[in-house]
Amino acid sequence: MTKPLISVVITVYNEEENIKPLLDATYDALKEIDYEVILIEDGSTDKTVAEVKKYANSRTKLIIFNKNYGQTTALAAGIDMAAGEYIATMDGDLQNDPTDIPGMLKKAIDEDWDVVAGRRANRKDGFVLRKFPSKIANYIIRHTTKVYLKDYGCSLRVYRAHIAQNMGLYGELHRFIPVLAKQEGASMTEVDVKHHPRIHGTSKYGLSRTFKVMADLILMLFFQKYFQRPIHIFGTMGLLSFFIGVLINIYLLIVKLMGENIWGRPILLLGFIFLLGGIQLITTGIIAEIIIRTYFESQDKKTYKIKSIYQGE
Repeated sequence: MTKPLISVVITVYNEEENIKPLLDATYDALKEIDYEVILIEDGSTDKTVAEVKKYANSRTKLIIFNKNYGQTTALAAGIDMAAGEYIATMDGDLQNDPTDIPGMLKKAIDEDWDVVAGRRANRKDGFVLRKFPSKIANYIIRHTTKVYLKDYGCSLRVYRAHIAQNMGLYGELHRFIPVLAKQEGASMTEVDVKHHPRIHGTSKYGLSRTFKVMADLILMLFFQKYFQRPIHIFGTMGLLSFFIGVLINIYLLIVKLMGENIWGRPILLLGFIFLLGGIQLITTGIIAEIIIRTYFESQDKKTYKIKSIYQGE
């Protein structure tokens, strides 16, 4: 079997009414390209599986989960199974338009981009529950991670396969895929794509995801700056806390030597908290360093990625 030019990874969850128009549109959009389609069925409780089996063509593969794991895990599974030189990702709710994929692929090839990300130019979602929270989240992510994309919520993206397959998708990190790609050294651009209102089914997202995004953002910032050297954050915070505690206790010692009673003062408790907190943070940093070294060395992982090797003639 020849290696396809592009693998299109689509996550679906309770999308039975969307499957036929989704596959029809995808096949029609990719008819001039050597492609494969990988659908990841994420534990649906409706007839999604039956619909896919009914309308799938010979270039389509379906991965069925035994339960719902979430979008990040579904994307990771599809990317792992992909055989194409490039990988496109999109949602299965018909809001992404597969007709954008050929143009994004052409841009990636012609202009030598590792990632071409979609930007929903005319988003067809409600303002209060979807657009407004998304704008706030996009602004915060852009300015904290320094990865300047305008639309982190758009699932429609095209990647070089080696970038997508080395990102390490876990938990709920699909919102931060551009940040993960940047950590792999990816060159990245953004293009306007079409966006359609949801016709069938219901959205799987709401305001509750805002708190998950903020929690994941903290994790991503740690990965970006301190993953290889956790002692730099824990050690710095620990030393600062320890020295504040030392200063407080030196002050209390002087006060005590001057004959004043220091027992029962809140500052005494504060001094001990800073001292013990500092020791604990430094110890945590050392343990984290050992864990990171074990992570890399036990699996023969490197702290760097080689993009290419040139052999002179």
